[in-house]
Amino acid sequence: MPENLSVIITGATGMVGEGVLLECLQNPNVEKVLIINRRPSGYSHPKLKEIIHENFFNVKSIADQFTGYNACFFCLGVSSVGKSEPEYYRQTYVLTMHVAEVMAAVNPDIAFCYVSGSGTDGSEHGRVMWARVKGKTENDLMKLPFRKVFAFRPGLLKATKGQKNLVTIYKYLGWMFPFFRSLFPGFASTLQELGKAMIEVSRNGYTSNVIEVRDIHKLAAKP
Repeated sequence: MPENLSVIITGATGMVGEGVLLECLQNPNVEKVLIINRRPSGYSHPKLKEIIHENFFNVKSIADQFTGYNACFFCLGVSSVGKSEPEYYRQTYVLTMHVAEVMAAVNPDIAFCYVSGSGTDGSEHGRVMWARVKGKTENDLMKLPFRKVFAFRPGLLKATKGQKNLVTIYKYLGWMFPFFRSLFPGFASTLQELGKAMIEVSRNGYTSNVIEVRDIHKLAAKP
């Protein structure tokens, strides 16, 4: 029987991280959750521990907190809109790799799940800036000595009922999700499905390290 999970989540005060957190808190295969945020999440739960840490470019001071866990769901990220490539690279690649490298050094037993995005460019040489940066981040995470590394590439995401942190456009277009899912099934999933898929691959593995939307559907449907 696969082991239950003790999960670290980053980005739980954002829409994606909050949705993943809610799934972890109610999922019987998750025993405990540590969230690391720049500001308080506002959540309280018997499974939950929270650390407030403002500078994710230097997490060495909290490295000892990474022990005792066997999965990390890295949901921390920024939009590329309005950012130069050097700025986006620093806030995406440099930040993610720093946290992951410190984590791998103290606890390589972790299954590391990185939220990337649909359209990520694994070749690192395409025309789209954000896709190149995400692709390089995925590729270099795969080289770290974690137990497992998975790059999740969700597209359109539906928030979980009760979420507090929603991207503005989702507040107004969320009602259209069933239409998008019907027309573009390979592009739309729910945050509940994303959380379930992360839990499944961390416990049981998968045939690919890159998880596209159709893989998310398949993994989330497993009992």
